[in-house]
Amino acid sequence: MRDRLAAETKAALKSQHKQRLSALRLISAALQQADIAAKTAIPDQDIPALLQKMIKQRRESLAIYEKAGRAEQAQQEAAEIAVIEEFLPRQMTEAEAKEAVAAAVTEVGAASPKDMGKVMALLKERHAGQMDFGKASGQVKAVLSGG
Repeated sequence: MRDRLAAETKAALKSQHKQRLSALRLISAALQQADIAAKTAIPDQDIPALLQKMIKQRRESLAIYEKAGRAEQAQQEAAEIAVIEEFLPRQMTEAEAKEAVAAAVTEVGAASPKDMGKVMALLKERHAGQMDFGKASGQVKAVLSGG
């Protein structure tokens, strides 16, 4: 992942694609911050969660900019989201996510909303970077409360 990021950054630099280069540098900076915080290079399996967090922050900013009528900043956030998403594994479809939630509930033996933490932990372990855990949380809650 880091090698790909370096190669993409180099290519964007050569092609003078400023917006893409800026987004790639943001990813590099976030990785560097995570490495410093962990006092070692974070493992590759933790990188998708970091990228998901970056996307979530940008989506929130995007909504704020759109609400305020600041089209240029909103466009910048949308472009950054697109570049960051390129580095994430393929996202699960709604049906695949529901299937994964049902399988996790069965595997953990969850029977009530009290077991939600166990189910979410299993989903995060197995599907990091592949599913939206905000939506998954709602699905788990619905399944466990009999909905």
